[in-house]
Amino acid sequence: MATLLYRLGRGALRRRRLVVALWLVVLVVAGLAAATLRGPTASNFTMPGTESQRALDLLADQFPAASGATGTIAVKAPADGQLATPEGQGVVQELVQEASTLPGVVGAVSPFQVGAVSPNGRYALVQVQFATGGDEVTDEQRTAYEKVGAAAEAKGWQVAPGGEVLGGEPEIGSTEALGVLVAAIVLIITFGSLVAAGMTMLNALIGVGVGMAGLFALSGVVQLTSTAPILALMLGLAVGIDYSLFITSRHRQNLLDGLSPEEAVGRAVGTAGSAVVFAGATVVIALAGLAVVDIPFLTVMGLAAAGTVTVAVLVAITLQPALLGFAGRRVLPRRLRAVATDSTADDEDDSDITDRPAAQTTTTEDRNRFGFRWARLVTRFRVPVILVGLLGLGLLALPTPDMRLALPGAATAAVGSPARVANDLTVEGFGPGFTGRLAVVVAGDTPQATSAAVPQVTALLQRTENVLAVAPPQLSPDGRTALLGVVPKTGPTDEATETLVHDIRGAVSGIPDADVLLTGVTAIGIDVSEKLSDALPIYLLLVVGLSVLLLMLVFRSLLVPIKAALGFLLTVAATFGITVAVFQQGHLADLVGLDTPGPLISFLPILLIGILFGLAMDYEVFLVSRMREDFVHGETARQATISGMGHGARVVTAAALIMISVFGGFVFLEDPVIKSMGFALAIGVAIDAFVVRMTIVPAVMSLLGDRAWWLPRWLDRALPNVDIEGEGLREHLEDRTPTHV
Repeated sequence: MATLLYRLGRGALRRRRLVVALWLVVLVVAGLAAATLRGPTASNFTMPGTESQRALDLLADQFPAASGATGTIAVKAPADGQLATPEGQGVVQELVQEASTLPGVVGAVSPFQVGAVSPNGRYALVQVQFATGGDEVTDEQRTAYEKVGAAAEAKGWQVAPGGEVLGGEPEIGSTEALGVLVAAIVLIITFGSLVAAGMTMLNALIGVGVGMAGLFALSGVVQLTSTAPILALMLGLAVGIDYSLFITSRHRQNLLDGLSPEEAVGRAVGTAGSAVVFAGATVVIALAGLAVVDIPFLTVMGLAAAGTVTVAVLVAITLQPALLGFAGRRVLPRRLRAVATDSTADDEDDSDITDRPAAQTTTTEDRNRFGFRWARLVTRFRVPVILVGLLGLGLLALPTPDMRLALPGAATAAVGSPARVANDLTVEGFGPGFTGRLAVVVAGDTPQATSAAVPQVTALLQRTENVLAVAPPQLSPDGRTALLGVVPKTGPTDEATETLVHDIRGAVSGIPDADVLLTGVTAIGIDVSEKLSDALPIYLLLVVGLSVLLLMLVFRSLLVPIKAALGFLLTVAATFGITVAVFQQGHLADLVGLDTPGPLISFLPILLIGILFGLAMDYEVFLVSRMREDFVHGETARQATISGMGHGARVVTAAALIMISVFGGFVFLEDPVIKSMGFALAIGVAIDAFVVRMTIVPAVMSLLGDRAWWLPRWLDRALPNVDIEGEGLREHLEDRTPTHV
């Protein structure tokens, strides 16, 4: 693979104008396709096969009027008891009439008809039924709904439209651009050259542009969840910058070693590019592997992010060499350009770039750099370092067993948002149970069967613990389907509500001659969370097994992959622990701008495992491959560990800081789901790069010594050679270079 990438890099530099032109054409075409073919994103999370989803499908088939999105308008009178007066009832009836005439609304239910009035006569809830699902409600319909009640508010009443219909797509603003700005600063400091930093950033941005445009173009035929494009943008930016950084760093070192620009870029793509392809492949495999858990919206999210990562890899090994060809030796800081041997004229004519072998330099390596000093310190005190590292990560992981998962709700929305205002007003007047109402669907083969089953179901529901109220049934036009509303005493994310869902299903399971199914936003959230929790151990086992196999192929070792997998598990456990402590338990929540702590989004753990796996393997390969290279060439195990850390620490530090900056930029968004994703990824990268890979790994490697590189002979013969370190490339170059006598 290294030899193939070497030729690809040289070819891209030679035909740099063509390569750049092709990528710009791809960018423009993808942008036009996105503008013309882009479809809406979904804010709901469906889960085929669950009882709640079967109930929704049944309603859509037999009771379409009740299958659309619902809204709840919370109303607060200026004083207690005012809803009992004729004047107060008139205000509410006008509001009901206004809501029923809104575009897209089937009808609105008066709170006086269903008893949705608080005991103190000050609060009321108006139920609004839309004709279509939440994802099909247009922006115009949603805006009209949010503005309902202007006449009542003019009289001093408080009107707060809420409900599932307000679910929308998170907006990407200017705050996350801070992460990109920090990444640019890190690149400038790392390279000491505006040309190198700007070229690396430009390369990454073009890749992200192509990936995102292609994703939006596909959204016309594939339904994306609202978080899928944001995840793809988040990951595409981070890996795009990092992969370009790796190749540019190796290219600069090759120039300092006296290679011509073409030879330097060829070897950079052949060596660092091999690591980039491997790292990118691990991320793509891990994200695509989300399909194994058989959860459609999670599969789409994983494939969307995997697509942007694939584009980032392709851009890094093709467009980046072309851009480096335009830069020549200007990719180096001014003070270092004289050090590089000018083995070829820096000319625009491609024919001037020759294949001359590397010129020899007399530059000596500075082994007093921080990376070398840190490696010597860690290997010297390896046992205390390992113990302190394990103890520290273990303490950080302590909150992990308390992790609770749920779908996002209005209770954790940003303070002041319409959904949050309506939620808080409902809780204030009626209690938390009214924000997480359940729906029981009773379907019989005949109207008589349904009519006979409804009283039995109602009685069972009223006897179930933690049920506050059961609303009268709504019947479909043919009388074969009934819908009953159930109000719990506790909120939608409360553990008692989760228990109630299971209790209700158990209580109504034996009703004869009718199907009784429980659904509603709260039930859907519980079903999704449980299925994701069940899939988490399977996916974790898959990822850990994959990491051991892949690293065994790369490093021809048995203990190194096991060590890497254990380090990955430490990273995941500590990341989960910190995220639970901040976002669920509320510790230091103000520092991340979190208004209300609550359960983590259901898909965060499994998504975090997939992404961190790829990134962890990225840093592992970059650091340990140099250790193996030096060990194979005669250095002792300890010397090879120090050398590998010394050469890779600066680049890995820069790469980690860039990823932390990009992910951290999303913490500034108001949406708590995106905020938690950005925070968890930023913390995970920080722990894995600085604690696990750059501290614990060299300590363990030096402790293992020569045993780290042991592999049974039979297994060595059975495993294919992927040549990540470029040993085959070195042999190819030695065969090509003439011998001078």
